[in-house]
Amino acid sequence: MTHGSLFSGIGGFDLAAEWMGWENIFHCEWNPFGQKVLSHYWPNAISYHDITKTDFTIHRGQIDLISGGFPCQPYSLAGKRKGKEDERHLWPEMLRAIREIQPRWIVGENVFGLVNWNGGLVFNEVQTDLETEGYEVFPYVLPAAAVNAPHRRDRIWFVAYASSLRLEQRQDRTEMGRGQSQMGREGSAFTNATQTNGKVSDATDTDFTRLHKQYISTKSNQSPTHSRSFNERGNFSGFPTVAPICNGNDGISNRLDSITFSKWRNESIKAGGNAVVPQVVYQIFKAIQVYETNN
Repeated sequence: MTHGSLFSGIGGFDLAAEWMGWENIFHCEWNPFGQKVLSHYWPNAISYHDITKTDFTIHRGQIDLISGGFPCQPYSLAGKRKGKEDERHLWPEMLRAIREIQPRWIVGENVFGLVNWNGGLVFNEVQTDLETEGYEVFPYVLPAAAVNAPHRRDRIWFVAYASSLRLEQRQDRTEMGRGQSQMGREGSAFTNATQTNGKVSDATDTDFTRLHKQYISTKSNQSPTHSRSFNERGNFSGFPTVAPICNGNDGISNRLDSITFSKWRNESIKAGGNAVVPQVVYQIFKAIQVYETNN
């Protein structure tokens, strides 16, 4: 499969795609540190910087899956929660890219605070926008702890799929608005595919009936420094002078923490904290691959 990432950070989505054996066609990241990391590890991918100034139509029909952790600061519990009034509310730009590229799959990520911000306004907006474009949307809450990371880190994940029929409808603009699901069988197939990757808990009751809380567990004896799974629960041997939670605990290489230049070391730690945990993404991508194989 071919993959392109938006709001790429230091490449959490791209790394998971590489683990899958997929081809990373492009990434888009405005932060200079993130750009350097992305260019180093994926030099053959097209590197875009400012999403607001990028025309993605060159990729129309050429990308199987678009991923993106659209900026979370407007909805994070740690921020001011200005939401759509925040200049960093860039979901509309991601939606524009999706319209221009027309991928078959979309995987979006944001903080759990998106679910209840302003009564779920943006949570519902994301789903409505994608459904208007002809996608069936499956929202999940998956924590980093589900893949044995030493912290919880709940995140909301939007997995969206467009069947060939719905793609034709979208291209013809014959289907508008938020309609009822016409993918009952396919939706069940995708849910079953996610369950093949590990033990998944029952859905919990929330104010939003479309939200399902699932937990995926994996076991491995490999090191998170260079593998797809965790086997440590944090290293407190150097605490308090050395933080027990670092990039290795975020599923990213510990080498990003060993940069000697203080400014860039600070950037690396911040980037690791902002990055998606690639081991979680890998489980989602594996479920998508199972669905693609069986349908």
